[in-house]
Amino acid sequence: MEIIVLGTGCAKCKVTLETVESVVKEVGSDIKVTKQDDIIEIVKYNIMSLPALVINGEVTVKGYVPSKEEVKELIKKHQI
Repeated sequence: MEIIVLGTGCAKCKVTLETVESVVKEVGSDIKVTKQDDIIEIVKYNIMSLPALVINGEVTVKGYVPSKEEVKELIKKHQI
């Protein structure tokens, strides 16, 4: 599984990345977490508000910081 945190370095974007990394450590699963801060790449996802999460190529969160519980649920939903 791959989770991409889209954000330009704003405070909410940093908190989102920290939240995702924390949940991945708790879950202990084989999940690759990357941060995308290149605005050209972010625009390709057709997103107008940040932060955003992309899980396995699907935009799952946009415009707000998800809670740990929400991230856990999204991971469960997208596990293969």
